[in-house]
Amino acid sequence: MLFSELKALHDLPFFDLIQKSRAVHDANWKENEVQLCTLLSIKTGGCSEDCSYCAQSSRYNTGLEVERLMEKDAVMERAKAARATGSTRFCMGAAWRGVRSGTKRFEQVLEIIEDVSELGMEVCVTLGEVGPDEAKQLKKAGVTAYNHNLDTSREHYTNIVSTHTYDDRLQTIRNVQDAGMSVCCGGILGLGETTDDRLKMIETVSEFNPQPESVPINSLMPMPGTPLEGTDPVSVFDLVRMIAVARISMPKAKVRLSAGRTLLSPEAQAMCFFAGANSIFYGDKLLTAANPAVERDLALIDELGLSAQKPDRSMQAPLATDDKPLSPCCKTSECAS
Repeated sequence: MLFSELKALHDLPFFDLIQKSRAVHDANWKENEVQLCTLLSIKTGGCSEDCSYCAQSSRYNTGLEVERLMEKDAVMERAKAARATGSTRFCMGAAWRGVRSGTKRFEQVLEIIEDVSELGMEVCVTLGEVGPDEAKQLKKAGVTAYNHNLDTSREHYTNIVSTHTYDDRLQTIRNVQDAGMSVCCGGILGLGETTDDRLKMIETVSEFNPQPESVPINSLMPMPGTPLEGTDPVSVFDLVRMIAVARISMPKAKVRLSAGRTLLSPEAQAMCFFAGANSIFYGDKLLTAANPAVERDLALIDELGLSAQKPDRSMQAPLATDDKPLSPCCKTSECAS
């Protein structure tokens, strides 16, 4: 969807916007379901990247204890516990720049994925940059979706990260889609961006061909020791507007209410669900940030008359649209995928 169209939607009166987004939601998601996802950091801290929002960067003094790649048995214990409490997708994140075929740690990750995939849950990973060969191996091991957020607009991105480029991220997304995995891609609100930056991020993601299977909408959790420490929280109304715009522009995608849910009241979360969110991260922790307790989440879901979406291990990546170019791998003339 074009920026001008997204801007016109975003600027509608609040209730007009969420009425439109609710109509799109009801037309495409007829069941009152919410996807419950658990996110586990399988390798924490010590990352060489300089993402200014991230406590895991080795460049900042955040007090975070660095942890090596978890042993497979420990990951399996957490995955089984997540399944027992109702999670239908198990997401594993690792703090590093990316993975490379033939390395010991990549082989270890593949073994972990193979075992987790046998539990019957959907398997999502976020491992940084991946090349074409690595993407194919991840797909073969059992990954159903790969998370790689754009975070913000191309224009604002250089204010947030300097150790990799926007095109680096787009290339990974193209590699993942070419390997047949679904893409989980969204952004973070509260990075010092403008409303136009937020809408440009949604524009880029909505123009992927195929569109993402899921779209996380994160609100910044300012981490002590990072450059964005002390940043003011995102307004609930700004968050709801972005969820509504994401729902309208990507009607078939799951829109995930992600980081920042600890700052939201049950009533605010209910408004997010009404506007089109139908997926949450669920459990005690979201990588290095707190997450609402399982019992409170289940109580809210029950209060709203929602139910947990069942896992779909046979989930196929969304199909590309024939009348659109494939998702860009970059914006340069030398790279036209």
